[in-house]
Amino acid sequence: MDVFLMIRRKKLTIFTDAKDATTVLELKKMIEGIIKVAPEDQQLFNKDNVEMVDHQALLDYGLTASSAKAQSPAQIGLAVRGEDGSFEQLDMTPYSAPPDLPDVMKSQEANGAELPS
Repeated sequence: MDVFLMIRRKKLTIFTDAKDATTVLELKKMIEGIIKVAPEDQQLFNKDNVEMVDHQALLDYGLTASSAKAQSPAQIGLAVRGEDGSFEQLDMTPYSAPPDLPDVMKSQEANGAELPS
């Protein structure tokens, strides 16, 4: 079954899918094809910010088709090795929040009908 993933590092977000039996190393190789960073220079972190081990499958981290759907992908953190040989701190820049709705729009229901007065 397909597992949908959102891999985040600083302001970079990668959306991809894989099988639940895919190993972490195989996922790192997919990422290498996108950002041109070797698998040994990558660290992946699950939702609990625990480093994922190369030989483990995504399934071992609870990433299944029922928990990581296309409309709500599982988030994985990515850190890369710097030029000094050490890994950077895990940093996932928060997304910006949309501005508040104008007062005119707040009085309407989501389906477009006006609320009774």
